[in-house]
Amino acid sequence: MAQTIALVDDDRNILTSISIALKAEGYNVQAYSDGDEALRGLRSQHADLAVLDIKMPRMDGIELLGRLRKNSSIKVIFLTSKDDEIDEVIGFRMGADDYITKPFSQRLLIERIRAVLRRDKKSDDSSNGDQKIISQKGLLLDSNRHRCMWREKDVALTVTEFLILEALAKRPGHVKSRDQLMDAAYGDSIYVDDRTIDSHIKRLRKKFKQVDISFSQIETLYGIGYRYKDS
Repeated sequence: MAQTIALVDDDRNILTSISIALKAEGYNVQAYSDGDEALRGLRSQHADLAVLDIKMPRMDGIELLGRLRKNSSIKVIFLTSKDDEIDEVIGFRMGADDYITKPFSQRLLIERIRAVLRRDKKSDDSSNGDQKIISQKGLLLDSNRHRCMWREKDVALTVTEFLILEALAKRPGHVKSRDQLMDAAYGDSIYVDDRTIDSHIKRLRKKFKQVDISFSQIETLYGIGYRYKDS
């Protein structure tokens, strides 16, 4: 059965173009032009994932997510017109799953949607009690709960950042090329520019340094890739 994606954005052009792209990928689409309309629709119709614009009149994405979270665990990806880390932190605390900044390519958004839905399926598949936890000298990654901790402090990561860090931390000391990290984060059916991986690594480091200024576990090997320190 095709999965259903809810799109909520006050920009009609974005709603139309993304709806067409998602339908071409085999998804069902529910499109809403404001938060009030989306709240009513999502309360009466099932959706597997919602893509919410943060900046909307009447009811913004943050308020919409807060109301949805009272009786729904729907997966959520936020859209924003700027890289506003305050909104990002609030969104993750309220239970958002990922975050993407405008402007963005349709293909990138589709891959983020796939990544969130894949993670949800993996969590369901492991509901028999098996846990997937990586623990590396101060780092704890719990993939079932999508939780990252550094020295007992939570670090809020997007799905893509989590997958990249997980790929590095699984084998500390081993170098991962950018191509290998692309495959870990996006799958082998999509190509993203090298700079995209570099940008994710930069954001990962920044988030860890916000909880520990001395964090230096992710190493760059110029011309080769990245590795997670084994000591």
